[in-house]
Amino acid sequence: MKHGKKYTDAAKQIDKTQLYDTAEAVALVKKSAIAKFDETIEAHIRLGVDGRHADQQVRGAVVLPHGTGKTIRVLVFAKGPKVDEALAAGADYAGGEELVPRIQKDGWFEFDVVVATPDMMGVVGKLGRVLGPKGLMPNPKAGTVTMDVTKAVKDIKAGKIEYRLDKTNIIHCPVGKASFTEEQLAENFSTLMGAIVKAKPAAAKGQYFRSVTLTSTMGPGVKVNTVKFM
Repeated sequence: MKHGKKYTDAAKQIDKTQLYDTAEAVALVKKSAIAKFDETIEAHIRLGVDGRHADQQVRGAVVLPHGTGKTIRVLVFAKGPKVDEALAAGADYAGGEELVPRIQKDGWFEFDVVVATPDMMGVVGKLGRVLGPKGLMPNPKAGTVTMDVTKAVKDIKAGKIEYRLDKTNIIHCPVGKASFTEEQLAENFSTLMGAIVKAKPAAAKGQYFRSVTLTSTMGPGVKVNTVKFM
């Protein structure tokens, strides 16, 4: 893949063989985010687990202290007073069965996170085929299946993110924007890493963090030394 001059110049500042501590890695990633828009800074965390086994799954949610820098649109499936409660807490949309055809037939996806009360999971289940592949299916582990819709909505709006393994046992998560300060990015990243350490499955053997890379949307990756996190 051919890269432009800006990318090549940015990549020259990074030693591909070196593991940088968090502060240095964040500084380099910020420096190499040279696009004309406010790039997202992401962490790519390869774990020494096998997600094909249920006892080695790593999944959960964490509230980043400084948020992600992105406005998250929340849809809540609920009924009765819980609909009003969700909207009062800041949900962008809330409702029940009537939302199903809108999503299924009209292809309406103007939301980033779906929350559901447990009594609505039968209804939400009908949307499994469309929500599942987009990673939008509510999940108790991520705190998105709950009767406490106020807390769920407020946490998401405050910067709560979900993390989960992909098929190659890597977790991809945003930790902020290039416009964040180095301190904000480092705190967000450390909070995410702390959550993943806590989520380490008992069945995981050997080295837990295989590699951790920080990168901006258009910039080169910077490898992070994970010793302090374990």
